[in-house]
Amino acid sequence: MKTSSTILGILGAAAAGAFLGVLFAPDKGSETRKKIKDKSKDYGDNLKGKVDGILSTLSTNGKDIIEEGKAKFNQVKDDFNSIKDEAKTVKTNY
Repeated sequence: MKTSSTILGILGAAAAGAFLGVLFAPDKGSETRKKIKDKSKDYGDNLKGKVDGILSTLSTNGKDIIEEGKAKFNQVKDDFNSIKDEAKTVKTNY
């Protein structure tokens, strides 16, 4: 997660720099506001794409972990039942 935090920090710094650059540009107020709006939308869309990608990866990995956990649980349950049956067999033989 450190890499994603770094990426988000860099994107935030770039957005702040772009915002300040546009804010102090020698354009009309209406043109500056339009530029800010457009840049904000671009950065928002980019950030949404990154977050969606991270969530998708987490979701996929989470499903894999759950499936692996279920398989391990079933294996342990089968092993336990096998040992229990073996113990019953040993107990009845003595």
